[in-house]
Amino acid sequence: MNKISYTSIGLMSGTSGDGLDLAYCQYEFDGNWTFEITEALTIPFPADLAEMLMSSHLLSAQELALLDVSFGNWMGEQVHDFCAEKQIKPMAICSHGHTVFHQPSKGLSLQIGNGWSLQQSSGEVVINDFRMKDVQLGGQGAPLVPIGDHLLFSTIDFCINLGGIANISMSKEGSRIAFDTCPFNLLLNSQARKLGHPYDDGGKWASEGKLDMTLFKKFNSLPYYDKKGAKSLGREDIDQHFLPLIDKSNLSEKDILRTLVEHYAYQFSEVIKSYKNVNQPSVLITGGGAYHSFFIQRLDHHLQSNWQKVAANSKLIEFKEALVFGFLGVLKLRGENNCLASVTGASEDSCGGTLYS
Repeated sequence: MNKISYTSIGLMSGTSGDGLDLAYCQYEFDGNWTFEITEALTIPFPADLAEMLMSSHLLSAQELALLDVSFGNWMGEQVHDFCAEKQIKPMAICSHGHTVFHQPSKGLSLQIGNGWSLQQSSGEVVINDFRMKDVQLGGQGAPLVPIGDHLLFSTIDFCINLGGIANISMSKEGSRIAFDTCPFNLLLNSQARKLGHPYDDGGKWASEGKLDMTLFKKFNSLPYYDKKGAKSLGREDIDQHFLPLIDKSNLSEKDILRTLVEHYAYQFSEVIKSYKNVNQPSVLITGGGAYHSFFIQRLDHHLQSNWQKVAANSKLIEFKEALVFGFLGVLKLRGENNCLASVTGASEDSCGGTLYS
């Protein structure tokens, strides 16, 4: 089979709200997929935009509609300047958007970043709204990255992404399964900000805190962890279930950080031990949390060192989600499924995304 090549730009605006990840990627298919992240950068949000995005779930209907358009326009301007500087012409801009509401049980998952304003301000073909078709098919609409894990990282046993919310992906009996495992940077960063920094660098503050077993047990007893099969977390779940436990604990910020990290490491280790097929499974860890060395230490502790951490360069760690959203767009252009029912619990696999040209 002759190689077929594609180019796209993946845009990722995560729930942690630190900026827009932009990755220009090349993909080749000759029966199997290969990829290269050619150029990538994170563009910090202007302060006023960042504030609006982080409080977007509290806006009025008109304010949210205006933010949808202005955010799409801002993203398009960044893409236009990037393409002009690098002298590139991608086949499509593939945007995750910024999640405002994620309530799949009600048939709703809303990501803003208006497709038409993004298309007009960038001058490029745009694909966005990757989640909603799956939600209408009865799925969670999340996580979406596992199709990329399945086709781009098939030799790795477990793929973990540590963003605002953390998820894990693996194969079970020949099918790809995945789910949101627990919160991550959304809660860690909010505690770090109280200590005067946007994040806990390497988990230093967490390592200085004391583990509170009462709070640790309360986290592990939350109903979310009893759910089986497809499941996903939204900001609403964190506000409703996790934050009240933290607020009532009356612990110091460092003790909260310490206890959160232990909780996360424990939850991930339980999943890996439950699904592993070999004694020392390979684990790829990406997302901002991959730099949280204290979390890695605690994960290693709970796994009793029975695992292999896959080496990853900084581009892959920081831009894997943008890489995969670019890939979702390529699959959309090919008319192929880019969302797996085995992951989301939908009634069938589907080809999601809305195209603007």
